[in-house]
Amino acid sequence: MSAPYVIMEAWPSWTPSGAINEIDTFLQVTAKVVPDMGPGIAYLGTVMSGSPTEAAARAHVVEVILDRVLPGWRQGLPVQDKEYSWLRSQAARAKTALERRSELAEKLGENTPDLDAANLHPWAWENGKGYWNHGHYHQGVMQAAIRVNAETQAKLNRLDISETALFNEAFSLHDPKRNVPRLRLMENDGSRTFENLHRGARAFAEGLYAAIRNPGMHVPHDGGEEQVALEQFAAFSLLARWVDGATVLEG
Repeated sequence: MSAPYVIMEAWPSWTPSGAINEIDTFLQVTAKVVPDMGPGIAYLGTVMSGSPTEAAARAHVVEVILDRVLPGWRQGLPVQDKEYSWLRSQAARAKTALERRSELAEKLGENTPDLDAANLHPWAWENGKGYWNHGHYHQGVMQAAIRVNAETQAKLNRLDISETALFNEAFSLHDPKRNVPRLRLMENDGSRTFENLHRGARAFAEGLYAAIRNPGMHVPHDGGEEQVALEQFAAFSLLARWVDGATVLEG
């Protein structure tokens, strides 16, 4: 396991032991066995233990588990995986990761909580998860940035501006004007807290689009670094949560 965190999509509420049981069942169903043909009859070769239908159903469940436990596992996926030999090897890796995760984290002194993608704001995760699951971490973050911008435009009905300019106007401390609404994270009670909150949100959004989105669209990336992308996803998720929960103040 490359790191003590796991990024994951929403999935059934299995415990790690439940996921391990699912993997074990898949491995049993797809195991090669010599069939018992009865007395005096010899069968040359092996067959899969379970039926093709059951194997396919179990394989789907295992793929969901792998998306959670081994992000990027689909890299190297063969066009044809005859009798699930490649998927079986990935399932065995995931089982080891699940069994050893807590132990390794404790021994390495990094027993930190997991970051659950199911709990990231959907504006940040839904568009990017397909890229993430195929190991294209940087491209996933770019999709998150695009989606958060588009949702903010829609909320404010401001298709005339985007990204840095959009958020600068959205969180501006000035009163709204006609066709220039504002986003408010709290009621204006005249306090420094109100000012600081909106100045901070404005600067945060500007930083995300100036330092991540804009350079990211012009600098070639091959997949991207997983840990950095994870942190960037979380940052866009926080911005999305602020925008989604904010009140629109019309002029």
